[in-house]
Amino acid sequence: MPKLRGEAFWRETLRSAHYVVAPMVDQSELAWRLLSRRHGAQLCYTPMLHAQVFLRDANYRRENLYDEACPEDRPLIVQRQWCLLASTKFELSQDLETPQFCANDPEVFVQAALLAQDYCDAIDLNLGCPQMIAKRGHYGAFLQEEWDLLQRMILLANEKLSVPITCKIRVFPEIDKTVKYAQMLEKAGCQLLTVHGRTKEQKGPLAGVASWEHIQAVRKAVSIPVFANGNIQCLSDVEECIRKTGVHGVMSAEGNLHNPALFEGRNPLVWEMAEEYLEIVQKYPCPLSYVRAHLFKLWHHTLQVYQQLREELAKVKTLEGIVDVNRELKLRCQVPRWALISLNNTVCTWWELTMPKERCKENGASGTEKGVRGKRALEEEEDGNSELLSKNKQKKKLRNPNKSFDPSLKPKYAKCDQCGNPKGNKCVFNMCRGCCKKRAFKETADCPGHGLLFKTKYEKSLSWQSSQRVIQNPEISRRGDVDVGETAVLKEAGDSAV
Repeated sequence: MPKLRGEAFWRETLRSAHYVVAPMVDQSELAWRLLSRRHGAQLCYTPMLHAQVFLRDANYRRENLYDEACPEDRPLIVQRQWCLLASTKFELSQDLETPQFCANDPEVFVQAALLAQDYCDAIDLNLGCPQMIAKRGHYGAFLQEEWDLLQRMILLANEKLSVPITCKIRVFPEIDKTVKYAQMLEKAGCQLLTVHGRTKEQKGPLAGVASWEHIQAVRKAVSIPVFANGNIQCLSDVEECIRKTGVHGVMSAEGNLHNPALFEGRNPLVWEMAEEYLEIVQKYPCPLSYVRAHLFKLWHHTLQVYQQLREELAKVKTLEGIVDVNRELKLRCQVPRWALISLNNTVCTWWELTMPKERCKENGASGTEKGVRGKRALEEEEDGNSELLSKNKQKKKLRNPNKSFDPSLKPKYAKCDQCGNPKGNKCVFNMCRGCCKKRAFKETADCPGHGLLFKTKYEKSLSWQSSQRVIQNPEISRRGDVDVGETAVLKEAGDSAV
């Protein structure tokens, strides 16, 4: 069967999917994908897997690919990441799936993709990861500027693989450059493009609002299907995004985690989603940390009220224990309607998306202090008041009640004259050990404070070497003997001091 491309691939293989669950680390596992599909999701991405382990470990491949077959979990786009040479990620359903890879080496990327192509419907190259590990590994969004490498990677994959190649990207600050970037990927052979409307610098507390203008410009400039990602909190956001940008589908991550029924356009009671998810987990097991993380998201607002149950959920070690905590949360919330603390605490929802103050100014929006959470002042955190200390410091305070975090009580150290590190109190050069060692060796000097005795060892070595040569050949003058061995002895003394 010939390889489907572009619109045909989206219509026939992905079944014209509009509602998409994003790839989420340790969060978009099979159980969560099935829950999302039951409540409106039409296409899901898997979490990321380690490519190097996948390539060398047959058990890892079986557990994360071959044994993940589930007829309900389709169509599926599988994501791979976290590797220095090539990152790949994939989980599998019975058919209709697409692994996503993150890579910076065309050959390794294709080798990993070849292992998955018989069990999926497409291979997706992740060019959107903005995390520091991606920067160190040189992949994800940090390949944005290397267009030649990306072209070679996609061209080779398009040539060697029997399934389509797709990409997930982040935008550049400039719309024109983003459009050219997308057109380059399309020309190289990309058959579907997911555009996250944030730059690689927009992450964490600086995430801000995604730019639908960038996504709209990309959609108009390319002929392949486009998915939008960013600013999706409810079904009305999905509909507005499709209307404004003209994309084929919309992807949700955080919104889906807080409300898996987002694509149904409703906010169900939290315990309904939690209980249904736990039932699926019992049938399709996953690590307990995944389950705990999902319940923390679902019960987020309620756990602000019931702090004790929050602690219990964090400490529980078994799935049965998590089920018990979930049941207790449900009982505490099921009070008469007139006695509810707040209905918002018991339904699946997410807080309002706000923009960082600096980003609001750049976009011409009104960034008010009300929508921006500021950091605590350093002096407030470290003035010794346990109510204002971080949780980590409060734990240290419990272990050692006499411990103080007052910066004025910290010992002051004199700095090295060369590098600024603390100097040795007894150093003859007023330096740290590293700088002192270099200078003492260069000048053949001693520093008793740091235990560096270059001069002493050098003199002892010369004396011993001279005496040995005089014993062996009394006719050799002591002076000549010293001249011959001087260079070697100095090197030997330096090595022994190191």
